[in-house]
Amino acid sequence: MSIKVLNTSVKQRFSIKTQIIAALAAAVAAVVLPQIFHLIGAASGLGTALGEAFLPMHLPIILVGLLAGPVAGAAAGAISPAVSFLLTEMPSASMLPFMTIELCTYGFAAGLLKNVKMPSFLKVLAVQLAGRIIKAAAILVSIYALKNDSVSAEMIISSIRIGLFGLVLQWTFIPLIIYRVESNKKNER
Repeated sequence: MSIKVLNTSVKQRFSIKTQIIAALAAAVAAVVLPQIFHLIGAASGLGTALGEAFLPMHLPIILVGLLAGPVAGAAAGAISPAVSFLLTEMPSASMLPFMTIELCTYGFAAGLLKNVKMPSFLKVLAVQLAGRIIKAAAILVSIYALKNDSVSAEMIISSIRIGLFGLVLQWTFIPLIIYRVESNKKNER
């Protein structure tokens, strides 16, 4: 009996350790990937437009939620924008709270869907909807309840329009990555 309890506690510690490592790796990727896109954008004369179109910060956050669970996803989503802002001043100070809310929602929602039996594409779509709805609500509360004039309601639609290509890429790449990870797990057994 005591051996089973010991094995369970070791597995739980490893699980927490794995979640921490996954969250940190996702946070690093969520800071580094946008910088790569911004560098390419700067070299090509597009500036930050590539980052806004491809949404590279979103990809690792959704992925870590789907693979490691809601705690790792939410943690990575919550810390990534702040770390990115401290290191690069991106996202802008006016967008930082909204990006934090959106990415935290992505990671948490993805984690909640981790073990749900449904196609990965639908999971990604549900996560995107949840994140965008929560971000839109936060923007509207900021504008109308808090009287924040540094943001506008128009940015809700423009962020979807500008980021549409990135959303489509997420529908493609995240299910492929999930499939590959799950295939590797089955092959290891």
